[in-house]
Amino acid sequence: MSTATQTNAPGAGGAEELAAVSTESLAELLIAKDRPPRPSALSASVTFGWRAMLKIKHVPEQLFDVTAFPIMMVLMYTYLFGGALAGSPQEYLQRLLPGILVMSIVMITMYTGVSVNTDIDKGVFDRFRTLPIWRPSVMVGYLLGDMLRYVLGSLVILTVGLILGFRPEGGVTGVVAGIALLIVFSFAFSWVWTMFGLMLRTEKSVMGVSMMVIFPLTFLSDIFVETSTMPGWLQAFVNNNPVTHVSSSVRSFMQGEWPGTELIWTLGWAAFLVAVFGPITMRLYNRK
Repeated sequence: MSTATQTNAPGAGGAEELAAVSTESLAELLIAKDRPPRPSALSASVTFGWRAMLKIKHVPEQLFDVTAFPIMMVLMYTYLFGGALAGSPQEYLQRLLPGILVMSIVMITMYTGVSVNTDIDKGVFDRFRTLPIWRPSVMVGYLLGDMLRYVLGSLVILTVGLILGFRPEGGVTGVVAGIALLIVFSFAFSWVWTMFGLMLRTEKSVMGVSMMVIFPLTFLSDIFVETSTMPGWLQAFVNNNPVTHVSSSVRSFMQGEWPGTELIWTLGWAAFLVAVFGPITMRLYNRK
C-alpha cells in the first residue's frame, strides 16, 4: 500500500510539473509572438458588411421585401391609378416607375435599424464592443450590407417595369445614374434608423416609429402625381420633402434630363443626414 502510494506520488508531481512547464512555455510563446496588426477602418467595415450579407444567405426570407413587395407595388399602382391619372397604365408607368423605385427602396431602409436592435437584444453588440476595431465599422457594416438589398430591389423593380413597357429615355446611363443617386441617399437615410435601433427597446418599436416617419415622407411627395395638382398649403411641404427631391432627380435621370437643382438638394439632404444622425448614432453606440 505504501509502495503504491510512493509510486503514484512522483507521477502526480511529474504531471503537475509538466503541466506547469507547458503552460509557461505557451505563455512565453504567446508573449514572444507579435500581435496581429489592427484591421483598418475599411477592412473592418467590409467584414461587418459581409456578415450582413451572410445573414441574408442563411435567412433568404429577408429578401421578400425587396422582391415580392416591389413587384406588388408596381403592378398595383400602375393598373389601379394609371387609367384615371394618365389615360392609360402604359403612359402612367413612365412617370410612376422611378417614383415607385424611390418609394420601395426608401421604405426598406428601416430594416437597418431593426437589424441593429435585434443584435443588441441578442447580446451580439457586447462582443463587438470588445474588439480592437474602428468603432463606427460596426454601423457602417450594417449599411454596406443593406446596400446590396437596395441594388437588388432596384433591379427587380426595373425589370418588372421593362416587362410592363417602361422605356427610360436616358438609356443605360440615365438608369445607372438614377439608381446610384438613390443608393447614396438611402445609405445616408439609413443612419436615421440606426439611431432608432439604438434608442428604442424592441424591434416592434423600431418598425412602428419608422413607419410613422416613412409613410408621410413617401406618400406626401411627387411620386404619384404632379405637385401642381395639390393645394398650396400641401405643396409647401411636398416641395421641401427630401423624398420629392430624390424622386424628381431619379425621374429626370431616367428621362434623359439633368436634375439640376433637385440633384443639389438631394445630395445636400444626404450630407445633412449623415452629418447629424451619424454622430448621434455613434454617441448612442458608445454609451449603449
